[in-house]
Amino acid sequence: MAGQGSFDEKVIRSFEGAFAGEVLLPDAAGYDEARQVYNGLFDRRPALIARAKTAADASAAIDFARGNELEISIRGGGHGIAGRAVADGALMLDLSLMKDVRVDTSAGTARAQGGVTWGEFNDAAAEHGLATTGGVVSTTGIAGLTLGGGFGWLMAKHGLAADNLVSAEVVTADGDVRTTSEEEDPDLFWALRGAGANFGVVTSFEYRLHPLAEVTGGLAAYPFDAARDVLEFHRGFTADLPDELMSYGGLIHAPDGSGTPLAAIVVCHSGDASKAEADLKPLLDFGTPAMVQIGPMPYPAINTMLDAGFQKGSLNYWKSNFIRELSDDAIGTMIDAFPSCPSLSGLLLEHYHGAATRVGMTDTAVPHRQAGYNLLIPSVWTDAAQTDANVAWTRQTYAALEPSFAEDRYVNYLSEDDLGDAARAAYGPNYDRLAQLKATYDPENVFHLNLNVKPAA
Repeated sequence: MAGQGSFDEKVIRSFEGAFAGEVLLPDAAGYDEARQVYNGLFDRRPALIARAKTAADASAAIDFARGNELEISIRGGGHGIAGRAVADGALMLDLSLMKDVRVDTSAGTARAQGGVTWGEFNDAAAEHGLATTGGVVSTTGIAGLTLGGGFGWLMAKHGLAADNLVSAEVVTADGDVRTTSEEEDPDLFWALRGAGANFGVVTSFEYRLHPLAEVTGGLAAYPFDAARDVLEFHRGFTADLPDELMSYGGLIHAPDGSGTPLAAIVVCHSGDASKAEADLKPLLDFGTPAMVQIGPMPYPAINTMLDAGFQKGSLNYWKSNFIRELSDDAIGTMIDAFPSCPSLSGLLLEHYHGAATRVGMTDTAVPHRQAGYNLLIPSVWTDAAQTDANVAWTRQTYAALEPSFAEDRYVNYLSEDDLGDAARAAYGPNYDRLAQLKATYDPENVFHLNLNVKPAA
């Protein structure tokens, strides 16, 4: 380490001696790169960055932070939209060096460390013709996505990422390294699946895998003047989808950089080719598309399809809420709002059905078990001068759609300013139990740089 900043040198040297990974202070080589997260809106400077290699490292970092009265931020993939992986003056516990993935084909499981991204996980599992529900963007970390529930291409067939978690190695606020599962420390395991950022640093995840080598998927895009027909078609198309088929509809800009507004439907079918052909026929026969790119591909490939729109360092401000029914009024509001969008942002409707809805609302900390749509307004831009305009448009559009909203919200899509009742909206009927468990596992609220559940009194 290049220097000690405001820390006593003996204190830092002692910490380094107990730490197998890298310790970076602000004047160290690599510090500026390590503090960067996906969302370029956040340019924060931690007091130090502890880049862990083991669970013991995570434990040592927590002890050091608590002993020196530092807040703790946790970076897995660094993809969290709210930027909570990094905080000014805090200890940033960075898991990005923890990249091991081990597939057990006989057990049908994979164990992956907390710094793994979904692209890395999918590639390792695909070598054995296996997969599990992961994010729709390959650069997303497995940790944050899973601990918040975990929407993905396979959730209608196999449930959320959290539903496929078999066990987890977690370092709690007292520095203990615990293994937790349905059989071992089940209360903590319940809480990790949906509200995990509140309860510790998960250094290893064990997932259930499913046989899957190839999917049929891609994009059908239509001229914007057909937007109402497209969204109404999507509403009917999603009314009775099989578990194998995920469908997202929305308003986007052309991926060629021209900025041309389009209406689009994105699909992923995880069944065999003949079933995929039959289930996708209504879409392939619909309308006069400007572009259709739908066909067979390896599962890891569809996980990269949207990557270009979500590059590290881009500026992001998102709003999101569940919608039970896609009304004519909601469709009209989306169409009216989109032309004034000041960037290449979009309005997306993630259809929610199948296996993810057949889990009880209180079986895990994830309460989102009702069929419907999750509305996402992922505003993304690159020119900082356009920040105010993009934030204003996103807020205005979200407010205009509010009459269509259900009560629940998905934690992984919430922005930094989603406060107040956002935690209760995210955790629903599970909030009070989470608060009780928080009082057990983290009574001092050490892990509070998250959508925070305060310990029950």
